[in-house]
Amino acid sequence: MDSLVLLVLIIALFAAAVVGIGVGLVVSSRRKSAPPLEAPVAPPETPPETVAPEAPVEAPAPALEKPEGTASRLVRLRQRLAGSQGGLGRGLLALLSRDRLDEDTWESIEDTLLTADVGVAPTQELVERLRTRLRVEGNTEDPRVVLREELLTLVGPDMDRRLQVSGVDGQPGVILVVGVNGSGKTTTVGKISRILVAEDRKVVLGAADTFRAAAVEQLATWAERVGVDVVRGPEGTDPASVAFEAVKEGVDVGADTVIVDTAGRLQNKAGLMDELGKVKRVIEKQAPVTEVLLVLDATTGQNGLIQARVFSEVVNVTGIVLTKLDGSAKGGIVVQVQRELGVPVKLVGLGEGADDLAPFDAGAFVDALLG
Repeated sequence: MDSLVLLVLIIALFAAAVVGIGVGLVVSSRRKSAPPLEAPVAPPETPPETVAPEAPVEAPAPALEKPEGTASRLVRLRQRLAGSQGGLGRGLLALLSRDRLDEDTWESIEDTLLTADVGVAPTQELVERLRTRLRVEGNTEDPRVVLREELLTLVGPDMDRRLQVSGVDGQPGVILVVGVNGSGKTTTVGKISRILVAEDRKVVLGAADTFRAAAVEQLATWAERVGVDVVRGPEGTDPASVAFEAVKEGVDVGADTVIVDTAGRLQNKAGLMDELGKVKRVIEKQAPVTEVLLVLDATTGQNGLIQARVFSEVVNVTGIVLTKLDGSAKGGIVVQVQRELGVPVKLVGLGEGADDLAPFDAGAFVDALLG
């Protein structure tokens, strides 16, 4: 019996061992057949965003200026001249209003006129006419009225002061502007363009003062402010070629007026004559020159008259522009330069402002002289 129990126990233990080995093999086999773990896959990289380059921002075009009309310019002409030139008229009136006009008084009148740059011949003429009208005792004429009438006669109320800005047969008018450097020539070209734009005229500018880069840039600035075309060339370009191209463009675009700025060098008369003569000849291959304006600084007195003589011998001057007449200039220069050249003052400059250039009006000028 004990042997039987022992045998059963041995068989049970053997069976348990066999079962344990089998379970271990199965587990081992499962572990070996398990698929290997995959390495984590990194998410795909997002490509960097491509930023398109910003389109260049164009600067807004400068607003065009609206030039002042002629009527209001004439109002300011009277006001400015009355402030700067009234001393001459007041001085003369004080002398002419004396109870007795003796020789000393007439000599004082002559001195006053000569000091004001009226010139010797015009002064003698004016004094003689005043003597004739006022020397009679008991004369009831108002000295102010007499002086105004005689000054107006001296200034020349009947001179044709119109600017010839129109051509014929559909061609543009061509204005040639001459004068020495420093007289305000290039500035005058810009200001004339403003007067014409205010009258709704189509204008082209020619920067033919090619020896001064500053003059070319200055003219381009004037043109930009009122929206007109400007023809220019590199510094040192032949002035005649620039003038030719300016008039050619004026013809091509149907401009009403072409204004040509010229070099203002006065080294010698022969060189100036050759240069301006060539410019005029070349221009007239396209269209006739309708106006030649001589720009003079009114403050230069006798020096201005010397310049005027030289230019009048070189080119056929048709009109005078007096600049800086509102400053220290003496009003008599108007009379003297007209007598010297035999051509009228057509425009006067009254200050530094863009619209401080006005058509010359003889009546307004004389009234301003009298204050």
